[in-house]
Amino acid sequence: MADEALVKNKQVVLKNYVNAGLPKESDMEIKEKSIQLKVPEGTKDSILVKNLYLSCDPYMRNRMKKLEDSYVPSFEPGSAISGYGVAKVVDSTHPEYKNGDLVWGMTGWEEYSLLTAPGLLFKIQHTDVPLTYYTGLLGMAGMTAYTGFYEICTPKKGEYVYVSAASGAVGQLVGQFAKLLDCYVVGSAGSKEKIDLLKNKFGFDEAFNYKEEPDLDAALKRYFPEGIDIYFENVGGKMLDAVLLNMRVHGRIAVCGMISQYNNDKPEATHNLMYIIPKRVRMQGFIVSDFYHLYPKYLEMVIPSIKEGKITYIEDVAEGIESAPTALIGLFIGRNVGKQLVVVSRD
Repeated sequence: MADEALVKNKQVVLKNYVNAGLPKESDMEIKEKSIQLKVPEGTKDSILVKNLYLSCDPYMRNRMKKLEDSYVPSFEPGSAISGYGVAKVVDSTHPEYKNGDLVWGMTGWEEYSLLTAPGLLFKIQHTDVPLTYYTGLLGMAGMTAYTGFYEICTPKKGEYVYVSAASGAVGQLVGQFAKLLDCYVVGSAGSKEKIDLLKNKFGFDEAFNYKEEPDLDAALKRYFPEGIDIYFENVGGKMLDAVLLNMRVHGRIAVCGMISQYNNDKPEATHNLMYIIPKRVRMQGFIVSDFYHLYPKYLEMVIPSIKEGKITYIEDVAEGIESAPTALIGLFIGRNVGKQLVVVSRD
């Protein structure tokens, strides 16, 4: 295929802002445009990439809203949405990238993307592991788990760790990192299949289905009779309220996300926040991109663990860019098992 060839470029486009309620597949559509397989003449420091895999992530829900003063911009209705992905460089005017380079980072939800400011991209150096891992384990999700657990929560050997949304892209890793430190780890998820994975695949000490627990406070007291040292927060709402009642003195909470709140018109109130005072609990929200300078350190830790079989990872794979809207919406109803990704192309 010649560099100058004009090819069809399927895109996932947001029709209109979805400010409240559960987004629907019909809020997005697949459109087809044409793109030249060459960086336009005179465009410096840019790359054209062929997207291979796309990452479905909960934070993308907020980008469907009309946002103000947000760390991440809203999607533009009528244009291709964007997110993390794995891609191959097709053409480049950027001195740090050449044709054939594999990269992961921010790209368009489309078959080909012209990236005129490729600042949030990482070259893929380790190709002896599955490329799909760079949508999760070796990408943003992995860095989120690493940052929240090691950098924010400063864990100690043998501590009591609780992870909500534990079978997801981030949660499954937090639990495994905790077990590497011989911590006692409990996770919660929303189905029997996911609970079985947590206990039998990821090595959690215990796990429970939050949908089957009428009293979350009682459930946590059952699994943590001595309280919780570290809580990795992915859910918010009633779960956070119950956790605050069960934290130990000098406990730490890393606030990664609050997926239970993303579709609400108004967030649920948190009633038990006062408990952080007598228990001297440290609760910190974080944005993973603030910590990307630690990525080489993370790879140094995790690559050997993958190769030695100490870390495993489950992916939920959707085939074809046409399946992307369904895959993304599935995150918010618990349809995915493990890291949700979309295959755009395998070559």
